[in-house]
Amino acid sequence: MRTVDFYFDYSSTNSYFAAFMLPQICARHGARVRWLPLHLAALFRGTGFDVMAMTPHKARYLWRDHARYAEFTGLPFRKPSRFPIKTALALRATLAIPRLFEPGARLNDDSLARCEEEIGRFAQALFRAYWERDEDIARPETIARVAREEGFDGKRLAELADSAAAREALASVTQVAIERGVFGAPTFFVGYEMFWGKDRLDFVERLLKAR
Repeated sequence: MRTVDFYFDYSSTNSYFAAFMLPQICARHGARVRWLPLHLAALFRGTGFDVMAMTPHKARYLWRDHARYAEFTGLPFRKPSRFPIKTALALRATLAIPRLFEPGARLNDDSLARCEEEIGRFAQALFRAYWERDEDIARPETIARVAREEGFDGKRLAELADSAAAREALASVTQVAIERGVFGAPTFFVGYEMFWGKDRLDFVERLLKAR
């Protein structure tokens, strides 16, 4: 099955919208989303980029534009009271989802697809918690509760998210993203073609349709 690599961070407003729009596009064209949480703070480190460095006029426009996207997609988006937010723990928890499955189990195509679906379901739940209900997803207890509500072992997942293995996994995904030329989120790869931003999902769909 074809895959679309989806690099995202929970602190990215545009990643929130993409997390619900992209799976619909992939479903229409027999493709699978490969969920790849990356640490935007680490990505931006050393570049001099400051997510909060914008004029009040631009900030007002962006939040209005997000509201338009919410109306367009039907997603119940609202501006959170904590922005930006530290997301490292939530990102590590997302990467730890596969470790909740049987340790050492060999993944065939079917089980790999199921694992990606579980990661996506958890990621969407965290996006909703932050961008729809204004919950503090930087707190381990919030992550554990969201996981429990989705049918996962929340206590175990919170423990795994704080492990050295999860930290290494997040660093690795972020480094690979940098090496692939990723400079922001959301970013999508269809094969070797890279697309940045939720407003490029039309191009993602066109390429999937053409293949």
